[in-house]
Amino acid sequence: MRCSLPAGDPAYVDCAEVRGDTNILVDLGNKLLRSDRMVCQLYAGHRGGGKSTELLRLKDHLEKKGCLVVYFAADEDDIDPEDAEYTDILLSCTRHLLEGLKEADPTPILGWLRDHWNDLKDLALTEVSFENLSVEAQITQFAKLTASIRAIPSERQKIRDKVNPHTITLLNALNEFIDDAKRKLPEGKTHLVAIADNLDRIVPIPQEHGRTNHDEIFLDRAQQLQSLNCHIIYTIPISMVYSSRAADLRDIYGDPQVLPMIMVQTPDAGETDAAGFAKIKEIIKKRIEPFAPNANLETEIFSSAEGLLRLCLMSGGHVRNLMLLVRSAIDHIDNLPITEKAIQRGITQARDTYRRTVEQDEWELLAKVTESKQIDNDDRYRKLLFNRCVLQYGYFDDEGELQPWYDVHPLIKGIQQFKEAVAQLKKKSSIIVS
Repeated sequence: MRCSLPAGDPAYVDCAEVRGDTNILVDLGNKLLRSDRMVCQLYAGHRGGGKSTELLRLKDHLEKKGCLVVYFAADEDDIDPEDAEYTDILLSCTRHLLEGLKEADPTPILGWLRDHWNDLKDLALTEVSFENLSVEAQITQFAKLTASIRAIPSERQKIRDKVNPHTITLLNALNEFIDDAKRKLPEGKTHLVAIADNLDRIVPIPQEHGRTNHDEIFLDRAQQLQSLNCHIIYTIPISMVYSSRAADLRDIYGDPQVLPMIMVQTPDAGETDAAGFAKIKEIIKKRIEPFAPNANLETEIFSSAEGLLRLCLMSGGHVRNLMLLVRSAIDHIDNLPITEKAIQRGITQARDTYRRTVEQDEWELLAKVTESKQIDNDDRYRKLLFNRCVLQYGYFDDEGELQPWYDVHPLIKGIQQFKEAVAQLKKKSSIIVS
């Protein structure tokens, strides 16, 4: 059972109504298609929450509207999310545009590589002189350079040290290449769009003065990120969108688009949200259908409606968590239906992962979130958001205002340390009131 789905996949379920009425085809698609200048847009959401599926839908939509779209998952070949900097992203964008726009003249980029060949050839590249390589081999060498950043940690900083002083000239060369690509767009294509996915997986690394590598990438290097001569969408860590840097991001890029979780419970009474639960069930049914067509979800796939409800609620409306819970439960049975015992085994395994994720001083923070349904503008809360210990939801109120709210991942709520933290918080509150 896959997590991300290609455009048009029959397993796709439209969850806009239980995700704060988000529609990427409208929210981002119209913005790009109607703009008379290059758009640089940020797109955020929890890792594994469905962003890649939505971006692939957007790619398909834009292509049907006359755009040539280069989509790439930056962490697959070029970027190590555990250790990433702006230079890595620039090299990744260059590599994928170079490979995706085959009709464009690669001379500007290959000229940049030739000018810096003596510095770079010792870094996991070939000893052959640049002039003796064919154009195809030269392009391969650039791809090898970017891949080395991810694949060879010992070479990573060396490559950055060599490239960093020349990022402006590389950006200029890339824009020359893009301009040529736009002049040679296929018939019927009028726009060029790049989508850099999975940058939201970049782990925050603390730096001086309370800053992180996220600030260096998305704020300090914002001008360079915006400087590509084509429309571009970057995914961004959700923790940065809900940080003290949010106003700066908005001033620079405009409002980031955020994909909330599927709302499976109401924010006030914590009751099951019927619409959200129905969508979660539909997701499971469509993902399982190829393996068990026409099977009844509540009697043939699952042994009981209660077990199905429990599994859905424990996912927190997070699609990847949902699929992992289903897969784990299936691993504990020999034949369908999925029993409540198997579901509990899957929940227990997943819960243990979260138990090990939460640090001792974070239990009290989680207790506060579950009581208030809000997060403080504090790096400690942003870490919990990044790690998916806290999930973000959204709905429109009666006045048409978007109301974001937060809650602790349901798997965490069954952990003893969390229960104790909630009890301690309530005890403190009762003392203050009395």
